This record gives sequence, structure tokens and C-alpha cells, in this order.
Amino acid sequence: MNREESRPVQFTKMSGAGNDFVVVDNRTGQVADPPDFARRICHRRFGVGADGLLLLERSERADFAMRYYNADGSYGGMCGNGGRCISRFAFETNAVSSREMKFEALDFMYRAKMLDGGVRLWMKDPSDFRLHRSIDLARSTVNFHFVNTGSPHCILFMDENRHLGTALDGIDVDSLGREIRNHRIFAPEGTNVTFLEKKAESLFVARTYERGVEEETLACGTGAVASAVVARSVKGAAAPVKIRVKSGEELIVGFVVNDRGDFREITLEGSAHISFRGTVHYNSATHSIADIS
Repeated sequence: MNREESRPVQFTKMSGAGNDFVVVDNRTGQVADPPDFARRICHRRFGVGADGLLLLERSERADFAMRYYNADGSYGGMCGNGGRCISRFAFETNAVSSREMKFEALDFMYRAKMLDGGVRLWMKDPSDFRLHRSIDLARSTVNFHFVNTGSPHCILFMDENRHLGTALDGIDVDSLGREIRNHRIFAPEGTNVTFLEKKAESLFVARTYERGVEEETLACGTGAVASAVVARSVKGAAAPVKIRVKSGEELIVGFVVNDRGDFREITLEGSAHISFRGTVHYNSATHSIADIS
């Protein structure tokens, strides 16, 4: 690639409870083709490797705006762990001056607060609850619950699907998750899929298949929130609910339920740290990257 035709883009690699991201300060518009850049930079063999791309951009209403793209280049909507990571990034790079901040994503205003060792994020109220449903798959019928927590999520409790096996670690998350993710009842957008196992009254273990990444990830923030509010609705779990994700870390979900049964003041808390920083030379004309350092 002709270095003169490429543009150096500084990036930061971050992890939120195992969900990994490439983060770029894009207030100058240096990433003009985010879908293509996301596909290149997130590739785990030919790029930096990540579940998704986070762009910090200018906002007239908040401290900054967040745009999230999945590893396949699709627009990802809201990402809970991504929201926590970009908030840490904004604080560490002095894009914001306070430990508390506001940012916008998908025309919604989010609040974040830096904690010792983590970040707390105030999430959008959940919507579109569809509890106690079932769908027919190629080889079986599965029971599920659905909710939108900024992204759509299908939740399957292991004790409600014993025919799939008794152990969560024995589930083929990629195969089964992909089939459910692409089921016609979730068309055309599809859904994320989380398999959930209860360990204690307010402790659940989760494994999530994420659309856009199109495989199991080590953590999913909006999936943790979906798991917690469904666990409250179906299993009576009390807040705060801890969700132990594939990475082994725990995400803490807080909420308040009002007299009408509506969820309010949803918070997502967990780790968000910087793995490393670097520079990549990106050529938007040839859709290629080189010289990652």
C-alpha cells in the first residue's frame, strides 16, 4: 500500500469485562467510512482484533457522542460494555474533565461515573418485554424470554430448557445461538441470545451469542442488563443482580421497580481498562490497513 495515500489513525484497545473494543477519538472525522474501518481493524487475524469499534465524536447536547460498529461493520446500536469503555477512554484522554459525564448514543442520553477499578453506566429503561415464549428450531423447541435493553436480547434459562442439557458449559452457544439469532420471528434485525443459569438468588452465569460479532463473546453489557431484568421478572431476583460472564468477571446490574412493575434507574457496573495504544495506517480508497504499531 502506498503510505502517502494512507492516513495514520491512533487507536486504543480496551476491554470491558472481556468485551474488547478498538476505540478512536473521531472528533476530527479521520474515520470517514466507519463500517469498512470496523471490518478491517476488528479482524482478529489481519487487524487489531476486537468485538467492535467505538468512535468518540462531537455532540452539541452532551460531553460527547458514541457510535458503535460491530466487527462485521454493521451499526451496533447501544453497547453497555462499550459505553463503559468509551467513558473511561474519554476520562483518561481528557476529552472530559469530570469523573461523571454524559454522552449520547442512538439519540438517547447516557450517564457514566468513574469508579475505583470500574465504571458505572446508567442504561436506557428496558422495553418490548415478551416473557414465557417458545420457538421451534430444527431439532427442538426452546423456551425463551425477550427484552430490548438498547439492543434486542433473547434469554434462555437452563432450568426451562433441560432438554438442551443440564450444564451451561456443555451448550454449543455458537451453533444454537446462531440458529435462534436468525429465526424468522426476530427478523429482520435478528437478536442477541443469552443462555442463563441460576447459581444463587441474585447470581447468574451467562453465555452470550452476539449478533454482528456472530459468535460467542466473553461478555455482553446489554445482555447482562437483559438477563438481570428478566431474572427479576421471572425468577424474582432482587437487585443488585450479579451476572458472571464468560470471561469469569461479574457485571453488577442495579435497578428500581416501581408500583406498576416498570424498571427504572438501570445501572451497569464492571471493569473497563486500557489494554494498549497504537497507530494503524488506513487507506480508505483501497479499503486496507497496514503498519499497525
